[in-house]
Amino acid sequence: MTRLWALLCFIAALCFAAAPWLVPGFNGYEPSQFPVVLEDPPVQPAGYAFAIWGLIYAWLVIGTGFGLLRRSDDVDWAPMRPPLFASLAVGAIWLPVAQWSPVLATLLIWVMLGTALVALWRAGDTDRWLQQGPVAVYAGWLSAAACVGTGVVIGGYGWMPPTPAALLSLSVCMALSVTIQYRLHRAPEYGMTVIWALVGVVVANGQPFNAAVTGLALVGMIAILGVRGTDTE
Repeated sequence: MTRLWALLCFIAALCFAAAPWLVPGFNGYEPSQFPVVLEDPPVQPAGYAFAIWGLIYAWLVIGTGFGLLRRSDDVDWAPMRPPLFASLAVGAIWLPVAQWSPVLATLLIWVMLGTALVALWRAGDTDRWLQQGPVAVYAGWLSAAACVGTGVVIGGYGWMPPTPAALLSLSVCMALSVTIQYRLHRAPEYGMTVIWALVGVVVANGQPFNAAVTGLALVGMIAILGVRGTDTE
């Protein structure tokens, strides 16, 4: 079974990485997908921040490929593989779903996040940059993306005005990421990836300047850096 899970994770990583090629042109939810048209939701990072997906796709494929070829029977790798497979399998269908239903896509990204966090918690101590590293970056970006997506949906459906929706979602992101980084006591790549997303939020809210959203994003960055001192390698 360990070899089978290694193979399944590699196949799921390949399918996940291939999804943008099969669903081209997706750059986030379209304003027309929501009852309330929001051209630039304040919770959404600047466009450049999403380039991190290239790193995530490549690192997951390399990591799972190494695990298949060199660590297929390694008991240190085995515990993380089932939840990682579940997360990547859902991720492989996420883009088509996002083009059809933002609400369902938001629910799915929380499923991706939950299973990715289980995989990160179960990641072993060997081959850190190929086992733990890619999962930490993946889970970190999902932590931000799940909250951002939720904020966009809340604002897009008119359940809250855009700025309060952004503040609520960023507060959840900050509480979630700080708690996870503190409880892990390792995997600093997780927190650094969340900070990357928060920097993108600050940049996106620079023009026009949104003091409340920018300030909360800065507080989140400082809080994550604060708990970084408690981490161990």
